Amino acid sequence: MFPDSPYIARPGQINAWDNEEFVAAVRSTGKKQLIVAGVVTEVCVSFPVLSALEEGYDVFVIADASGTFNEMTRDAAWSRMIAAGAQMMTWFGAACELHRDWRNDVEGLGALFSNHIPDYRNLIHSHQTLTQGRD
Repeated sequence: MFPDSPYIARPGQINAWDNEEFVAAVRSTGKKQLIVAGVVTEVCVSFPVLSALEEGYDVFVIADASGTFNEMTRDAAWSRMIAAGAQMMTWFGAACELHRDWRNDVEGLGALFSNHIPDYRNLIHSHQTLTQGRD
């Protein structure tokens, strides 16, 4: 989807924020708000989140786009990040907040939600049924 996105290899750092090339790529965006998800919540997510918060970034963690080994380790990582100032969100909430207005692309966002949230598929189907044939 993003063919020009850089791949930044880490030669061994566990915390991505300890990799100068990674941090330089983040800084080069000029953005002060970060949206973060990762493979393992208490490491891949929490370590760079805590580091970015220390540097003054606003960090939004997508809680349901990361995994871990059990509820205890997940909850401990979430608590640590929240205590440090991270804002927890879901992918659905983040998508809606970024999209801002259904008039921007009701079909695209509706398709995304329909494909991933079965209950939402019913809502989108109802909307399409009601609006078909309208100008």
